[in-house]
Amino acid sequence: MERKQNYSRKREAILNAIKSTTIHPTAEWVYQTLKPDYPDLSLGTVYRNLSQFKNDGLIISVGTVNGQERFDGNTKPHTHFICSSCGSVIDIPDEFVSLKTNDDIAQKYHILVDSVDVQFHGLCSQCLQRHTPL
Repeated sequence: MERKQNYSRKREAILNAIKSTTIHPTAEWVYQTLKPDYPDLSLGTVYRNLSQFKNDGLIISVGTVNGQERFDGNTKPHTHFICSSCGSVIDIPDEFVSLKTNDDIAQKYHILVDSVDVQFHGLCSQCLQRHTPL
């Protein structure tokens, strides 16, 4: 009985770790963040729970950045900017594809569009400063 309670607390802590940050963390970041409070937490438990949260629609995957999957607790439609130098992932709240564009594409290709993911790639402001000669 106690084991189930621990599992639930860990599960809740994993979800809260993702939802309480805007850095779009990796599973490794979640694991390292929670390990001091949950010494028996395993990386496998983190991965299993993140996968389940994705399947349940509680979090989204931003994709793989520098070899690691990144997660977002904000499931409302929004765009991401991914820095090709440092790998930071930044939320951009604007919509870049209109509903009319979705309808036009759906009609042209005889498909149903239920979601659109837009990502911008380039250099973030900090990397841009480092790469720009003075």
